[in-house]
Amino acid sequence: MLNRRLFLGATLAAPALLKSIGQARAATTLKISHQFPGGTIDQGDFRDRLCLKFAQELGKQSNGALTAQVYPGSSLMKTNAQFSAIRKGALDMTFYPLSYAGGELQETNIGLMPGLVTSYEQGAAWKKAPIGQKLSQFLSDKGVMIISWVWQSGGLASRGAPILAPADAKGLKIRGGSREMDIVFQAAGAATLNIPSNESYAAMQTGACDAVCTSSTSLISFHLDELSKGLTSGKGSFYWFMFEPLLMSKIIFDGLPKDQQDLIMSVGASLESFGTEGAKSDDVEVEKIFAKAGAKVQSLDSQTLSQWRNLARDTAWKDFANRNASCAEFLKLAEAVA
Repeated sequence: MLNRRLFLGATLAAPALLKSIGQARAATTLKISHQFPGGTIDQGDFRDRLCLKFAQELGKQSNGALTAQVYPGSSLMKTNAQFSAIRKGALDMTFYPLSYAGGELQETNIGLMPGLVTSYEQGAAWKKAPIGQKLSQFLSDKGVMIISWVWQSGGLASRGAPILAPADAKGLKIRGGSREMDIVFQAAGAATLNIPSNESYAAMQTGACDAVCTSSTSLISFHLDELSKGLTSGKGSFYWFMFEPLLMSKIIFDGLPKDQQDLIMSVGASLESFGTEGAKSDDVEVEKIFAKAGAKVQSLDSQTLSQWRNLARDTAWKDFANRNASCAEFLKLAEAVA
């Protein structure tokens, strides 16, 4: 009789117990690290806002089973350590300029190849083109998942007059943002500085560099208007377009149930239009902010843009293609995207 009562009790308790175990297993919080200033879901750097929106949608659509916590300003992990960390599963997610990983995986420098992508439409076409498929598979094989595809145009803030043609860069110290961009500036006669964009203000303030080439959003968020007398605007078309995706550790991703994996990919894709519009909006806003601060704002005409593109093709593109067969294939596939 006692054994029967124990059996019945266990049988009746099983559904509640299984439900409790299931909830405990499903209650996952992802950590998202990035280098940009924090704000709110409605105000601030759009890259931080995209991460916050991603976290909000995960929680909402999973009924709290899958959530995320955003750590802005490299508060969780230093900028340059984030890519290696997601490859190892030591960090769940990061919003990361892909070219920063060039020292570890040289193929990732394709994400900031000067003159290769000159419009948002061209960048967006990568995702479904052979170059996007190749890049996704390459990163997946290295332990990294692309969750949201985001491209950003940039500008060139300078402590002197706007830098328009390559000849204007001669003798200056410039932060380019990637190995390939540095090669182009060096070919134009400049010295270069290899630092993350969140260190740009200090570099300009101390005179370590004369000009900083970075995204419009970073020009705004890091208040470079306070130190600049000139801005070469990237609005419309420019030689500096950066692939800056939301990335996730494949180790962490593969450890989640299929429905949560699908949710992550779905939410990530749904926020790509928000990212593009945020980047385009900042291309307009940066001109206003710098002009208000007293800087001279100028844009590149098509002839000057061609000068930079030709210089890049003769130097950075060749250097990249010669590094290995994989890099050569990446460049060939990317050139095919009109």
